[in-house]
Amino acid sequence: MDKYRDIIGRINYGLFLAMVFLLPFPQIALRYVGTAWVISWFLELRWLQISDLRSLLTKKTALPFLLFGAWFIWKLISGLWAPDIVAWSWKIERYLAFLFLVPIGIWGTNEHYNWRQAGQVWVIGCLAAIPAYLTWMTLLFLHPEIVPYLNVPSDWIQHPEWLTFFSENLSHFKHRLFLNSVELFGIVLAVRVWKEKKGLLAVIIPVIAAFILLTDSRQTLITAAVMAGVGLASYVPKRFRWSYWLGVIALVGVLGFGILKLHPRMQDFGLNGLSNMRELSYYHDVRFNIWGAALQQPGDYIAYGLGAGQTTNYIARRFQDVGFEGYVQEQYNAHNQYLEELLELGLGGLILFVLAWLSIPLCAKKEERALAVQFTLLFMLNMCTECMFGRFCGIILWAVGMGFVLIANSLSSPSRAA
Repeated sequence: MDKYRDIIGRINYGLFLAMVFLLPFPQIALRYVGTAWVISWFLELRWLQISDLRSLLTKKTALPFLLFGAWFIWKLISGLWAPDIVAWSWKIERYLAFLFLVPIGIWGTNEHYNWRQAGQVWVIGCLAAIPAYLTWMTLLFLHPEIVPYLNVPSDWIQHPEWLTFFSENLSHFKHRLFLNSVELFGIVLAVRVWKEKKGLLAVIIPVIAAFILLTDSRQTLITAAVMAGVGLASYVPKRFRWSYWLGVIALVGVLGFGILKLHPRMQDFGLNGLSNMRELSYYHDVRFNIWGAALQQPGDYIAYGLGAGQTTNYIARRFQDVGFEGYVQEQYNAHNQYLEELLELGLGGLILFVLAWLSIPLCAKKEERALAVQFTLLFMLNMCTECMFGRFCGIILWAVGMGFVLIANSLSSPSRAA
């Protein structure tokens, strides 16, 4: 039995490394590798260790997994009142990872897991994705007939918004927000893994940062500024009060936003549309119209929600009411994960969802809390403008990130930390 468990354990860790490496790439292979990773964990039979289950009440690091599991169960129960049961079942199937990771959070990973090695693989995947995407996009621009439906103009290089044009075409292969989220967390891991190798970091960080700028995501740029502030604040000496810590974050944030304002995509960034968001207009930003439509009649869902998977149809009906036929045909999701949770599960479900996220850094071991904070910030900021769980790559990114925090928290000996 021990030999069997060791073999399956090695396969399980190998699949985890493959999943980590594939994160920056299109999600086709990522889905199958992620599914095989979960199956191999169950085949390893760690869940038969009853003694670990008995100590669950004292295992604080398992709480985030339990909260996400409870949130998934609420999604499951919402099928009792969901009008479109097909959409509900589709959402439940997609979200199964939130249930499957609960036992992994309880029983943990096997002895083969090495967070430092996995972190290196993550960064290598980020770096490998850069020439891969740049080569593919260059080939596409030179020979647009390869993918006719993209309608690449022959004079694209002279196009004044070519940066945006580049990123929009990149989104056909990997959504830029998800790609940049992986790349940005790759910088965090690079700093932690190679913190003593300044020369290596001097190459890795600028290369990844330049690619993030090229892919043209405003939300990622804002997230990067905030995460940089938090990262630098973690180096503030402990003898200083928390006010110094917040001061460093604020200073870096202000400087960061000032620099980001020079970026083409940030020059037209503004929040003026929020003040009159519920007054729908074709002149508004698309996201403001989507949020405004969703908030037209909060009484429809505020108590217990519409049910899992009902958001798109609900928003389409609101656009139909005001005659926005173009928006109806697009079948938009909420483009805000918090708003989607409010629509699907009501106010109570949203509160549970937020608590699940906040529990990640709160339940992390003190020495690993910085990693948990960075991961939580990455998701919670990007969820403001996108349904991060609307794609499998977002769910798998969550699963892998939770895995990293779990591995770091479970380090109990120098051999595992090496």
